[in-house]
Amino acid sequence: MAEYGWKPELGISLLEKMRADLKTAVLGRDPAARDAIRQVMSEFPKLTVPLTLESGKKSFRCKREDEITNDDILGLIQGLVKSEKLVLEIKKEASSPFLTVLSTYLPRLASREEIEAWIGANVDFSKLKAPVQAMGPVMKHFGKAADGALVKEILEGRQKGLA
Repeated sequence: MAEYGWKPELGISLLEKMRADLKTAVLGRDPAARDAIRQVMSEFPKLTVPLTLESGKKSFRCKREDEITNDDILGLIQGLVKSEKLVLEIKKEASSPFLTVLSTYLPRLASREEIEAWIGANVDFSKLKAPVQAMGPVMKHFGKAADGALVKEILEGRQKGLA
């Protein structure tokens, strides 16, 4: 199997890397990778920009290629991974080729220890009414590299520890 996947250190955009990987998958006759990459690309019309028309009516348009960011694509991939995991859970299967290919494009998630260490060093809970209010700054720091459910669980654990 060819080397698929993306890391920010590669120096090219996620869109460019996916295009190159799609070409590799088609030429290498790798249907699992080809179909997974095409599925992600078929989600691009969901990426929109809000508009206000001359009449004042609110509308939107699809983002152009030059407007699509790595975070936009990562959000689409995370959504597809989440839905695939639900399907696999129902089928009582561990993994699928589709999930394997998609996972290569996602950044490594921050571990519980990394998140807890950052929270301990950067969040002053004395200024917050509840620890869960730190969710915004934590997610802003980690971005797509942190699982929101894990961050919430950590913060709620701190709340129970304070109570």
